[in-house]
Amino acid sequence: MGGGKIVGILIFVVVVVSAAGGGGGENHHHQQQKWWKWMSSTSAAMVNPVVSSSIVLPLYGNVYPLGYYYVQLNIGQPSRPFFLDPDTGSDLTWLQCDAPCVRCTTAPHPFYKPNNDLVPCKDPLCASLHPAGYKCESPEQCDYQVDYADGGSSLGVLLNDVFHFNMTSGARMIPRLSLGCGYDQLPGQSYHPLDGVLGLGRGKTSIVSQLHSKGAVQNVVGHCLSGRGGGFLFFGNEVYDSSRIVWTPMAHDRMKHYSAGSGELIFGGKGTGLKNLFVVFDSGSSFSYLNAHTYEGFISLLKKELNGKPLRETKDDYTLPLCWKGRRPFKTINDVKKYFKQFALSFGNGWKSKAHFEIPPESYLIISSKGSVCLGVLNGTEAGLQNVNLIGDISMQDKMVIYDNEKQAIGWMSANCDRPPKSSNMIM
Repeated sequence: MGGGKIVGILIFVVVVVSAAGGGGGENHHHQQQKWWKWMSSTSAAMVNPVVSSSIVLPLYGNVYPLGYYYVQLNIGQPSRPFFLDPDTGSDLTWLQCDAPCVRCTTAPHPFYKPNNDLVPCKDPLCASLHPAGYKCESPEQCDYQVDYADGGSSLGVLLNDVFHFNMTSGARMIPRLSLGCGYDQLPGQSYHPLDGVLGLGRGKTSIVSQLHSKGAVQNVVGHCLSGRGGGFLFFGNEVYDSSRIVWTPMAHDRMKHYSAGSGELIFGGKGTGLKNLFVVFDSGSSFSYLNAHTYEGFISLLKKELNGKPLRETKDDYTLPLCWKGRRPFKTINDVKKYFKQFALSFGNGWKSKAHFEIPPESYLIISSKGSVCLGVLNGTEAGLQNVNLIGDISMQDKMVIYDNEKQAIGWMSANCDRPPKSSNMIM
């Protein structure tokens, strides 16, 4: 990121509106593009349902200094690689697309060349991207527009293409799935130079929902982000031992996010009185966010704890809003974690006991390039998240986090995320 100011990465869908609707009253300067039929020699790929198997994909990247994780997917016939942002905060998978592209951002690979297999407007997947009563402007195609909370957006058309996956059973699978051909992108404040977004949310267009509807995997998605960078992403429930996971029920909020519902902030093992926090898990966000009231309470607890410790707040490091210097530059989190307490979010889950999502210092602090220690928890109200509290990548490091849409539960456990599991191996 060139040593400049890192803005918390935030890809978390707030609204999906019709392209024809002009952005739901916002003055979007996207122009809808009439879709041209493209000649294509793509043949239909059959899906062989694979019982009790999963898909495991390596992740690359880190929270700092890169600022995001990404996954490689191979799409099309012949297959071509694309680097995508794995985002549990949104549903639609889309690629920057040479349709031709009206506005695209710099990407690691040549833009996706679309085929002519359009998703018609009456398809249920199309309907799931639009408000009830949406009128098709062109019945033969499905236009979409996705707006993200960081101000970014993608406009395009939905089509079908072949995805290439290796299953943990050893089988290869090439399902035909729907994705967005994004021909007009506005980058948000947390823009990443990638080929597109991999939507992993709870909606029908999510890749894991589509794979599940084809009988390929259980409707379960999970990730394991390594604090040393990299990690893995998985679809299906064959790579973990469910009895070793801390589970809590998913809350049913109107935005369909992965939420564990109402949480309480625990600091250093003690209750803080900061309760009824609406908490969302979002792999599309590098950092974590607390609403303004909770953030202020958390900061005052931190500062009280640092009183008399050899750390002082520094104003000359702009990596993140709050950084501290020591007597000499810090090299790793190990140099400094003894000065900070663990915090946790506790969910009264209506089951046996409360589920604690524990966040040790190494999962909320970074060491900047200047050798300061900086806080990777930001004020969400200032970032436009209103009252939402968001657990981002930094706080999910070195944990396996599982979103089980079959059981409607979210689970987690400490894990070594450096090595993707092999076939049928459980994470130890």
